[in-house]
Amino acid sequence: MLTRASGIARSLATYHGIPGRQRRMRRFYSAFLRPGDLAFDVGAHAGNRVRAWRALGARVVAVEPQPDFTRLLRLFFGRDDAVTVLPLALGAAAGTARLGVSRATPTVSTLSQRWRDTVADDAGFARVTWDSSIEVPVGTLDALIAEHGVPAFCKIDVEGFEADVLDGLSRPLPALSVEYLPAAHDATLDSLDRIEALGRYVYRYSPVETMIWDVSAGDRWVDAAALRALLDRRRPLGRSGDVYARHLPD
Repeated sequence: MLTRASGIARSLATYHGIPGRQRRMRRFYSAFLRPGDLAFDVGAHAGNRVRAWRALGARVVAVEPQPDFTRLLRLFFGRDDAVTVLPLALGAAAGTARLGVSRATPTVSTLSQRWRDTVADDAGFARVTWDSSIEVPVGTLDALIAEHGVPAFCKIDVEGFEADVLDGLSRPLPALSVEYLPAAHDATLDSLDRIEALGRYVYRYSPVETMIWDVSAGDRWVDAAALRALLDRRRPLGRSGDVYARHLPD
């Protein structure tokens, strides 16, 4: 119980306790979201992005399979009619799955055994253990869209399961993001392949929750080949971040 409580407190401090982060987040996401827009937060965790997006006037569907964090999200946003909290994971098809839970570091809980095996040897995960598991319901992005509408922006941060989430999507979205972790470089490339299969996209990269664009590619959006080259350069640095994609209409 103490380990679990400590893990929740660590997540709250990380995602809500850093001065100025919410302000930077609102400024950053204002390029994607306007008042009244719909946003999907897949892997909502402690709700820091939900908080920022609501401040921008967006409606939010927050998807989170961990019961502790579902309860927190309902505590934070349960009286807000513009926030829908869904206690489930997303994947390629509806059903159930086992979620590997790290009670001390719940932010890295994951449905992907492959991802766990990949990052286990990375120094950044030396103290991480997945010491519990729970069965969780699984839905799809297509089902969310059928019920709630097409989001103007969709964040997918599910610890190596991003490509599986994208397998449950059959149409391009206006804009989305997926997590990049150098230790699981190929998982992001798999996600990129799924995004490219949906339509014509351009990309930018933002390192480590900075809410600023990486400038190594210049001040511009780039194609998939240029993004792959950028990630190859970032990989030896060992710092995570997020890949952002914008759809180019035909």
